[in-house]
Amino acid sequence: MTTPATPEQPAQQRLPRTLTRDLSSHDGQTVRLQGFVHARRDLGGVQFVVLRDVSGVTQCVGSGLTLPLAESSVEVTGTVKAHPKAPGGFEVQIKEFRVISAAVEASPVEIPKMEWNVNPETMLDYRVVTVRGLKERAALKVQAELVAAFRDHLMTEGFTEISTPKIVSAGAEGGANLFPIDYFGHPAYLAQSPQLYKQIMVGVFERVFEVAPVYRAEEHATSRHLNEYLSLDVEMGFIEDEEDVMSLENRLLASIMTRLKASAQPEFDLLGATIPDVPAHIPRITLLDARALVTEKYGHVVGGKDLDPEAERLLCQHYAETEGSDFVFVTKYPRAARPFYAHPDSNADGSLSGEITRGFDLLFRGIEITSGGQRIHDHAMLMDSIAAYKLKPETLEGYTEVFKYGMPPHGGFAIGAERLTAKLLGISNVRYARAFPRDRHRLTP
Repeated sequence: MTTPATPEQPAQQRLPRTLTRDLSSHDGQTVRLQGFVHARRDLGGVQFVVLRDVSGVTQCVGSGLTLPLAESSVEVTGTVKAHPKAPGGFEVQIKEFRVISAAVEASPVEIPKMEWNVNPETMLDYRVVTVRGLKERAALKVQAELVAAFRDHLMTEGFTEISTPKIVSAGAEGGANLFPIDYFGHPAYLAQSPQLYKQIMVGVFERVFEVAPVYRAEEHATSRHLNEYLSLDVEMGFIEDEEDVMSLENRLLASIMTRLKASAQPEFDLLGATIPDVPAHIPRITLLDARALVTEKYGHVVGGKDLDPEAERLLCQHYAETEGSDFVFVTKYPRAARPFYAHPDSNADGSLSGEITRGFDLLFRGIEITSGGQRIHDHAMLMDSIAAYKLKPETLEGYTEVFKYGMPPHGGFAIGAERLTAKLLGISNVRYARAFPRDRHRLTP
């Protein structure tokens, strides 16, 4: 039977809500479900409704029902019965069916039939609906657990969470790739990184982190870039060198993967993805040696100052085959490939190099997910570096001033949450690892 929409009964007269994931503990009992019409079939005398809630989907079966459009929110009261062909092994035989809020038009995309490699622009154009898909929300759930694990681990290591401005007067990396905005008649920009502020806060808490969006005005149109993304930033003081920073990230990633195995395994199973093991000591290779390796072993000649995407892929392939590691640190970046605040490395005689820095990248399954290193903490050295990079010291006064007052040796890194999520889950386009992505062509929804 179909029960028309009526005012809800007093809470004390109604069954408590049951989630679909808990049906196995209610076999033979009457339950009340609430969720969305994920799919529906009308076979004349019998109607099937696949109900989706936050925990999964379940099949509900009844008769004499007037089924609303897919994605309508509904309430089902019925008896739980074991059924080997039903999702989760149980179905609900409907006693009462109530439409809470009916969809007023058909969904532009059939949610149960969506695939990431089919009509990607359509999926993003209608993201307000397509984000409800089981795979789409699984990716976002994994990212939420990843971010929670990031926070939890750092706090166990004595870090303090901070919040830094996203409207700034100058760029953190030399002024390039910035989104300009009007700030009450003055020029300003969206922050491309919290780098300078998190360094300042090392002078306050010594160990800090931030989870916040950053903005890059880069005209990329690739599967690995976003113009707004979630940056997981870390900075720590009183270090010996960049090895302390890499060791921290090693521990952090191991902790994150342990958390994902405990809290997000169903999402990985749904997406056919594997949670990686993090080595106790992630392999390291210098940039120059990495470039030589991919040329000698794979015949790939690397141009530019860094590793190109193919070189990143080949280097990861090498370490997966030879050491069984999905991760590799690329270290000792040249000054030309690093920002002005990168600390120079030491020469064999202990003097500081003018060409090589203590900067590193972390590659994972063929792509860079982290950039980091030790930062300059000496005021005179920092001012010399700013001059060498041909930057305007007056635009960085709010940052450089703190180095007059005794900053300790420090370093850190940043992880792109969407890029890491995408590589963990085998998602081919990083845009699907963000609820509402922003790239050079997309400002809506």
